[in-house]
Amino acid sequence: MTTSTIFLQSAGASSTTTLVMMGGMILVFYFFMIRPQQKKAKQQKEFINNMQKGDKIVTIAGIHGKINKINDDGTIELETSPGSYIKIEKQAISLEWTAGINKAIEPTK
Repeated sequence: MTTSTIFLQSAGASSTTTLVMMGGMILVFYFFMIRPQQKKAKQQKEFINNMQKGDKIVTIAGIHGKINKINDDGTIELETSPGSYIKIEKQAISLEWTAGINKAIEPTK
């Protein structure tokens, strides 16, 4: 009778420990994988919504240009060279590359 009680107690303790470990793994996964992706997506959306005519941008395909016109259908007209325009989707603009190119252009103090 005593051995069965010991086995039942150890089985209960291991399931509780397993449950706590699984919960900890889920928390780590959330804070290191899901949350940073959500934050990055929010920054990208704010960046796209705050674009203005004349901003210098880089697309995810590596095309550099200046915004000539922002259309209501989710596209922009991009001037790649004087007098040369292409129409691209707003979602095709790279936040990281655009920030990098604009940082390189800013004069140092």
